Amino acid sequence: MNHPRRLDERARMTVRLTLLCAAARTERDVRFGDAPLDERALHRVRAVAGTLPRAATRCSAPSRRCTETARTLGWESVPPQPALRDLDMGSWYGRTLDEVAATDPSGLASWLADPGAAPHGGESVTRICDRVAVWLDALPPDAGRVLAVVEQAAARAAVVHALGAPHQAFWRIDVPPLSTVELTGRSGRWNLRMAELPLGPRPPR
Repeated sequence: MNHPRRLDERARMTVRLTLLCAAARTERDVRFGDAPLDERALHRVRAVAGTLPRAATRCSAPSRRCTETARTLGWESVPPQPALRDLDMGSWYGRTLDEVAATDPSGLASWLADPGAAPHGGESVTRICDRVAVWLDALPPDAGRVLAVVEQAAARAAVVHALGAPHQAFWRIDVPPLSTVELTGRSGRWNLRMAELPLGPRPPR
Protein backbone atom coordinates (compact mmCIF):
# COMPACT_ATOMS: atom_id res chain seq x y z
CA MET A 1 0.00 0.00 0.00
CA ASN A 2 1.30 3.48 -0.87
CA HIS A 3 1.77 5.79 2.06
CA PRO A 4 -0.27 9.05 1.75
CA ARG A 5 2.78 11.16 2.55
CA ARG A 6 4.82 9.51 -0.17
CA LEU A 7 2.02 10.07 -2.68
CA ASP A 8 1.88 13.73 -1.68
CA GLU A 9 5.65 14.13 -2.09
CA ARG A 10 5.53 12.44 -5.51
CA ALA A 11 2.74 14.79 -6.63
CA ARG A 12 4.92 17.80 -5.75
CA MET A 13 7.88 16.59 -7.83
CA THR A 14 8.69 18.76 -10.82
CA VAL A 15 10.25 17.61 -14.09
CA ARG A 16 12.60 20.24 -15.50
CA LEU A 17 12.97 19.59 -19.22
CA THR A 18 15.36 21.39 -21.55
CA LEU A 19 14.91 20.70 -25.25
CA LEU A 20 17.93 21.66 -27.35
CA CYS A 21 17.14 22.01 -31.04
CA ALA A 22 19.79 20.12 -33.02
CA ALA A 23 22.40 21.93 -35.03
CA ALA A 24 21.81 22.31 -38.76
CA ARG A 25 24.00 22.45 -41.83
CA THR A 26 24.82 26.02 -42.81
CA GLU A 27 24.31 25.56 -46.55
CA ARG A 28 21.56 27.48 -48.32
CA ASP A 29 20.12 24.45 -50.10
CA VAL A 30 18.20 23.09 -47.10
CA ARG A 31 16.25 19.92 -47.84
CA PHE A 32 13.57 17.91 -46.08
CA GLY A 33 15.60 15.07 -44.63
CA ASP A 34 18.64 14.24 -42.54
CA ALA A 35 22.29 14.93 -43.31
CA PRO A 36 25.60 14.98 -41.46
CA LEU A 37 26.60 18.27 -39.87
CA ASP A 38 29.29 20.34 -41.56
CA GLU A 39 32.30 21.72 -39.72
CA ARG A 40 30.75 25.13 -39.20
CA ALA A 41 27.71 23.58 -37.52
CA LEU A 42 29.93 21.39 -35.34
CA HIS A 43 31.91 24.47 -34.28
CA ARG A 44 28.68 26.11 -33.13
CA VAL A 45 27.79 23.04 -31.08
CA ARG A 46 31.16 23.14 -29.31
CA ALA A 47 30.60 26.82 -28.54
CA VAL A 48 27.35 26.16 -26.63
CA ALA A 49 28.46 22.99 -24.84
CA GLY A 50 29.38 24.78 -21.62
CA THR A 51 26.16 26.78 -21.42
CA LEU A 52 23.75 23.87 -20.99
CA PRO A 53 22.40 22.88 -17.57
CA ARG A 54 23.50 19.69 -15.87
CA ALA A 55 20.93 16.94 -16.12
CA ALA A 56 20.31 13.58 -14.49
CA THR A 57 18.91 12.27 -17.77
CA ARG A 58 20.14 12.96 -21.30
CA CYS A 59 18.57 11.70 -24.49
CA SER A 60 18.38 12.45 -28.19
CA ALA A 61 16.16 12.05 -31.21
CA PRO A 62 17.49 9.27 -33.48
CA SER A 63 18.42 11.37 -36.52
CA ARG A 64 22.01 11.84 -37.61
CA ARG A 65 22.01 15.58 -36.91
CA CYS A 66 20.66 15.02 -33.40
CA THR A 67 23.08 12.22 -32.53
CA GLU A 68 26.02 14.20 -33.96
CA THR A 69 24.95 17.23 -31.93
CA ALA A 70 24.80 15.12 -28.76
CA ARG A 71 28.16 13.47 -29.47
CA THR A 72 29.83 16.83 -30.13
CA LEU A 73 28.50 18.07 -26.80
CA GLY A 74 30.52 15.29 -25.23
CA TRP A 75 27.61 12.99 -24.41
CA GLU A 76 28.22 9.27 -24.56
CA SER A 77 25.76 6.37 -24.78
CA VAL A 78 22.75 8.65 -25.15
CA PRO A 79 19.54 6.63 -25.58
CA PRO A 80 17.56 7.49 -28.74
CA GLN A 81 13.97 8.62 -28.31
CA PRO A 82 11.94 7.71 -31.44
CA ALA A 83 9.02 9.88 -30.26
CA LEU A 84 11.20 12.98 -30.74
CA ARG A 85 12.04 12.18 -34.38
CA ASP A 86 11.36 14.64 -37.17
CA LEU A 87 8.22 14.76 -39.29
CA ASP A 88 8.02 11.95 -41.82
CA MET A 89 8.14 13.89 -45.09
CA GLY A 90 7.05 10.98 -47.29
CA SER A 91 7.45 11.75 -50.99
CA TRP A 92 8.95 15.18 -50.19
CA TYR A 93 11.98 13.67 -48.48
CA GLY A 94 15.24 14.96 -49.94
CA ARG A 95 13.60 17.91 -51.70
CA THR A 96 13.89 21.61 -50.90
CA LEU A 97 10.93 23.77 -49.96
CA ASP A 98 11.27 25.65 -53.25
CA GLU A 99 11.17 22.39 -55.21
CA VAL A 100 8.01 21.28 -53.40
CA ALA A 101 6.41 24.70 -53.92
CA ALA A 102 7.12 24.46 -57.65
CA THR A 103 5.88 20.90 -58.16
CA ASP A 104 3.12 20.55 -55.55
CA PRO A 105 1.93 24.05 -54.58
CA SER A 106 -1.59 22.96 -53.57
CA GLY A 107 -0.24 20.12 -51.45
CA LEU A 108 2.21 22.43 -49.68
CA ALA A 109 -0.50 25.02 -49.05
CA SER A 110 -2.78 22.35 -47.62
CA TRP A 111 -0.03 21.00 -45.35
CA LEU A 112 0.77 24.45 -43.96
CA ALA A 113 -2.90 25.38 -43.40
CA ASP A 114 -4.43 22.11 -42.16
CA PRO A 115 -2.69 20.34 -39.22
CA GLY A 116 -4.38 17.08 -40.19
CA ALA A 117 -3.18 17.12 -43.80
CA ALA A 118 -0.35 14.91 -45.08
CA PRO A 119 -0.35 15.35 -48.87
CA HIS A 120 3.20 13.98 -49.10
CA GLY A 121 2.05 10.60 -47.81
CA GLY A 122 4.08 11.06 -44.65
CA GLU A 123 3.11 12.56 -41.31
CA SER A 124 0.74 15.38 -40.42
CA VAL A 125 1.35 18.13 -37.87
CA THR A 126 -1.40 16.64 -35.70
CA ARG A 127 0.41 13.30 -35.67
CA ILE A 128 3.72 14.71 -34.44
CA CYS A 129 1.98 16.88 -31.86
CA ASP A 130 0.19 13.82 -30.49
CA ARG A 131 3.28 11.60 -30.24
CA VAL A 132 5.40 14.29 -28.60
CA ALA A 133 2.59 14.98 -26.11
CA VAL A 134 2.50 11.28 -25.18
CA TRP A 135 6.27 11.29 -24.63
CA LEU A 136 6.13 14.40 -22.44
CA ASP A 137 3.33 13.11 -20.26
CA ALA A 138 5.06 9.74 -19.85
CA LEU A 139 8.14 11.27 -18.21
CA PRO A 140 8.26 10.01 -14.62
CA PRO A 141 7.60 12.67 -11.95
CA ASP A 142 10.92 11.88 -10.28
CA ALA A 143 12.93 12.38 -13.50
CA GLY A 144 14.35 15.67 -12.20
CA ARG A 145 16.34 17.57 -14.81
CA VAL A 146 16.08 16.12 -18.34
CA LEU A 147 18.09 17.39 -21.29
CA ALA A 148 17.17 16.24 -24.80
CA VAL A 149 18.52 17.04 -28.27
CA VAL A 150 15.49 17.18 -30.53
CA GLU A 151 14.28 18.09 -33.99
CA GLN A 152 12.85 21.54 -34.57
CA ALA A 153 9.43 20.01 -35.27
CA ALA A 154 9.48 18.10 -31.97
CA ALA A 155 10.34 21.27 -30.05
CA ARG A 156 7.45 23.08 -31.71
CA ALA A 157 5.09 20.22 -30.85
CA ALA A 158 6.25 20.29 -27.21
CA VAL A 159 5.43 24.00 -26.92
CA VAL A 160 2.00 23.44 -28.47
CA HIS A 161 1.26 20.73 -25.91
CA ALA A 162 2.64 22.67 -22.93
CA LEU A 163 0.47 25.70 -23.72
CA GLY A 164 -2.60 23.69 -24.69
CA ALA A 165 -2.52 25.61 -27.97
CA PRO A 166 -4.36 24.50 -31.12
CA HIS A 167 -2.24 22.55 -33.58
CA GLN A 168 -2.57 25.46 -36.02
CA ALA A 169 -0.05 27.29 -33.78
CA PHE A 170 2.69 24.82 -34.76
CA TRP A 171 4.00 26.88 -37.69
CA ARG A 172 3.98 30.10 -35.63
CA ILE A 173 6.65 28.85 -33.22
CA ASP A 174 10.22 29.58 -34.29
CA VAL A 175 12.91 27.29 -32.86
CA PRO A 176 16.30 28.10 -34.42
CA PRO A 177 19.10 25.51 -34.42
CA LEU A 178 20.85 25.26 -31.02
CA SER A 179 18.14 27.23 -29.26
CA THR A 180 16.53 25.80 -26.14
CA VAL A 181 12.97 25.34 -24.93
CA GLU A 182 12.52 25.14 -21.16
CA LEU A 183 9.50 23.27 -19.79
CA THR A 184 8.56 22.40 -16.23
CA GLY A 185 5.95 19.77 -15.48
CA ARG A 186 4.11 18.53 -12.43
CA SER A 187 0.97 16.46 -11.98
CA GLY A 188 0.33 16.28 -15.73
CA ARG A 189 0.60 20.04 -16.25
CA TRP A 190 3.36 21.73 -18.24
CA ASN A 191 4.61 25.30 -18.13
CA LEU A 192 6.82 27.12 -20.62
CA ARG A 193 9.75 28.82 -18.90
CA MET A 194 11.73 31.62 -20.49
CA ALA A 195 15.51 31.21 -20.38
CA GLU A 196 17.49 33.59 -18.19
CA LEU A 197 20.60 35.45 -19.26
CA PRO A 198 23.65 34.69 -17.12
CA LEU A 199 24.38 37.55 -14.75
CA GLY A 200 27.89 38.90 -14.92
CA PRO A 201 29.65 41.13 -12.38
CA ARG A 202 28.01 44.43 -11.61
CA PRO A 203 29.59 47.45 -13.29
CA PRO A 204 31.46 49.83 -10.98
CA ARG A 205 29.55 52.88 -9.82
